[in-house]
Amino acid sequence: MNSSSEIAHRGSAYLAWIAVCVLWGTTYLAIRIGLETIPPALLGGLRYVAAGLLLAAMLASRGERMPPSSQWPGLALVGFLTICIGNGGVIWAEQWVPSGIAAVTVATVPFWMIGVEALTPGGDRVSAWLLLGLLVGFGGILLLVWPDVIAGGAAGHQFLIGIAALQVACVGWAAGSALSRRHAREVNVLSAAAMQMAFGGVFMLIAGTLRGEWSHLAFTRRTLAAEIYLTLIGSIVGYSAYTYALKHLPTATVSLYAYVNPIIAIALGALLLGEPFGLRVVFASLMVLTGSGLVQWKARERATAQLRSDVPGRSVATTARSHRSLPG
Repeated sequence: MNSSSEIAHRGSAYLAWIAVCVLWGTTYLAIRIGLETIPPALLGGLRYVAAGLLLAAMLASRGERMPPSSQWPGLALVGFLTICIGNGGVIWAEQWVPSGIAAVTVATVPFWMIGVEALTPGGDRVSAWLLLGLLVGFGGILLLVWPDVIAGGAAGHQFLIGIAALQVACVGWAAGSALSRRHAREVNVLSAAAMQMAFGGVFMLIAGTLRGEWSHLAFTRRTLAAEIYLTLIGSIVGYSAYTYALKHLPTATVSLYAYVNPIIAIALGALLLGEPFGLRVVFASLMVLTGSGLVQWKARERATAQLRSDVPGRSVATTARSHRSLPG
């Protein structure tokens, strides 16, 4: 690739990264709006099945091959963990948790990544710096939920259920990401994403059917627009932009979107939905993001050391990418 072409790609990649920062920051608001009339499992199921099929059709029109059937069970499992449990948990939680606080809580994904890695055979040990990051981050979460813990009542109880669901979502995303990384194959990343979204969406539709959600499904102009936005912009455009940015920019640069998304989500939730915003929310959010930053910084530092030691099968890009935060 010549220098002028490389410069052009890098400029486009920065635009794609900005798009990821903005678009994935708005999905939390769109989820909150969609839940006004669309039950949670169907909100995610319809979105991801449609997004997966549309992305697969787009790739097929370009001559891209989908993964062979022998890889479908693995893709289905990853889709179940990352889409059904991961993003599904976010949707479930936003029934009671403000969209901005949900986005901040999701930033704890790197903490669970470290936990999953530590529990796997040959996984990385938790260092003092990593432990400090965990303590600071979860201290921020505690500060966010403390008023509701004290208040009690039905609303407080539901809020805590939502926070717990967000942590389950983070565990699902961490486990799915670790599985995907450890069993990576030479397939087009967008083709794999299309399959994972479709499988994850099917699991969510099954859950919605078992819960009897179809009888409660309704659309308004507002909620239909939110669902279409989540499908086209949040899933297809957002993920394609993320993949393009990751291809042409350093992983450390691209991963900074995880710190921008909560800021956008908090601002939109406060401006458009009147969600809570004050010094406590700001300070607690900074604590969570600082803890996440410490964890990711140490993870990249360790990955660099492993690369220099020529540890097979590991790379800075792979390890850093696995510690990203899940989009809404």
